[in-house]
Amino acid sequence: MNTPDPVLKRLIDQVRGAHKPLDIQAGNTKRFYGEMPHGDVLDLRPLGGISSYEPSELVVTVRAGTPLAELEAVLADKGQCLPFEPPRFAAGGTVGGMVAAGLSGPSRASVGTVRDYVLGTTLLNGQGEVLSFGGQVIKNVAGYDVSRVMAGSLGVLGVICEISLKVLPSAQASATLVFAMDQAQALQQLNAWTGQPLPINASAWYHGQLHLRLAGAQAAVRAACSKLGGSLVEPEIAASWWDSVRDHQHAFFHFDSSQLARGETLWRLSVPATAAALDLPGNLLIEWGGAQRWLRGHVPAKQVRAAAAQAGGHATLFRAAAPRSEVFTPLSAPLLRIQKALKHAFDPKGLFNPGRLYRDF
Repeated sequence: MNTPDPVLKRLIDQVRGAHKPLDIQAGNTKRFYGEMPHGDVLDLRPLGGISSYEPSELVVTVRAGTPLAELEAVLADKGQCLPFEPPRFAAGGTVGGMVAAGLSGPSRASVGTVRDYVLGTTLLNGQGEVLSFGGQVIKNVAGYDVSRVMAGSLGVLGVICEISLKVLPSAQASATLVFAMDQAQALQQLNAWTGQPLPINASAWYHGQLHLRLAGAQAAVRAACSKLGGSLVEPEIAASWWDSVRDHQHAFFHFDSSQLARGETLWRLSVPATAAALDLPGNLLIEWGGAQRWLRGHVPAKQVRAAAAQAGGHATLFRAAAPRSEVFTPLSAPLLRIQKALKHAFDPKGLFNPGRLYRDF
């Protein structure tokens, strides 16, 4: 990315002249996620456009303010995709926000996370310096893999200006099967299937029904459908259903202001896929072969975090009424020191999204 670019120059000037916190914004579709943001707005929406795209190399370089929908449309035109299915909670989400949030959709368990597809980044640090890390090939890494540290950082380390991403061809074929199972049966069956050579791309259990998406070569998908049984869902209905889970438009994820005001919350529990059903009250939706479990209800934070820890995982407060606090599982003292050191190295004045991840920085 060229430093003389007028949009980038404006961002540099604003950072260099800042004397109080900056709230990094673009599409604002994930403003509900993390601790409450505050500060003067640093608007990344003008920093848009696809810098380069080499379909034959499966690499695209995109400026941070580029709408995610724009990038996905360009990739789809070439029969390619972002395989980790980044959630689109609302219209207007951007590529920079996708990386900063680090969230992945239903296919995450089979294809990997956002972080796994980040090849390089251009970053604006807290001193107004433009830094480049990584590149456009997977092996172009020396020392610390800073580019991937940006995934899930929620902007606290610096302003993501440009990202190089690995993309993949879209699956030749897909099919969705539905099975009637209770939670324990679904978890047991998913773990059994995971150990078999099946083209399982995504899974989601809710209210006694297990949805299983197969994707890959046509012959492999047909053979798996024949072997597994279940009820085959019409393609258009299946696509709409998976999109509703990916983008949190499914009824399970719908909250209105009155429900939040009454203390209802949505928790995201990350646990080993082999963990048994958790002893927690509330409504559940389970993804990623059992590794991601969404809990909705009025369950105290201490109880949720204790159950997740006992299962070998952790819990994130995904949606709650404002003001929010302790969204993410508190860090141990050694990890907190490392996080603070990273923050100071990239943002010594503490300008960028302070407190968005943890109140201490």
